Amino acid sequence: MKTIEVEIYGQRYTVTGEADEEYVKRLANYVDTQVRVLAQSMKTATRAKLAVLAALNITHQLFQAERHRQEGEAEVERRTLSLVESIEEQLEPAQKR
Repeated sequence: MKTIEVEIYGQRYTVTGEADEEYVKRLANYVDTQVRVLAQSMKTATRAKLAVLAALNITHQLFQAERHRQEGEAEVERRTLSLVESIEEQLEPAQKR
């Protein structure tokens, strides 16, 4: 287990786990950026409110990425079936010989 120090919106946190240190720091930097963007548009928000709103925004991004991935998989499957049908149509005359 590693212990990694990160800073998010001026607050230091200790993260313990097996993940790569650079990866954890990238994650913390992303969260920090999200919180700071919100803080700029909400001058009187508390840290807790900013944290919850950042979590909601990041979760929204995650769900959007998952939806795009699923749509991409569905498109690949549709194209694959179309290609298989086309190949089978081309093979049918050859098999009748």
